[in-house]
Amino acid sequence: MPIQFQEYLTFENIYLWANIGVLPFWLLLIFSPKSRITQILVNSVIAPLILASAYVYVIYQSILLDESLISIFNLYLDFDDLYTIFATESFLLIFWLHFLSLSLFLGSWVSRDAIRYAISPPLVSICLVIIYFTGPLGLVVYWLIRVFLARKLGFHD
Repeated sequence: MPIQFQEYLTFENIYLWANIGVLPFWLLLIFSPKSRITQILVNSVIAPLILASAYVYVIYQSILLDESLISIFNLYLDFDDLYTIFATESFLLIFWLHFLSLSLFLGSWVSRDAIRYAISPPLVSICLVIIYFTGPLGLVVYWLIRVFLARKLGFHD
């Protein structure tokens, strides 16, 4: 049974399930940010734990495939090295899981912050959709909205 499950966990399947798997979390953030279910599933350690498990599994598979994890640090040297690293399926998936995790964390923070400052849910929903697709750009849009509506912009929040 575990061998069959391991054969199912290809990089392609992990990629598909991670993309599908984060959607319910985002929908909860957008449509019911104050609900208890959102607090338990999204604003807790559950979502990062799931994504971190996939992250560790992909690293484990990379080691089994004899891919050099040290070469991942070459991405800081020049653009060609970044391109070479992303051409490796496992490293590309690691970075994609990294992006999904951080974007969801950012969306969760924005949702909680918007509740704290009583910012209009439709405006926050627009920011969350932008964060889902572009990450930091959505944060900037949220900060601009927060400056005008809540009259508060903290650089240490």
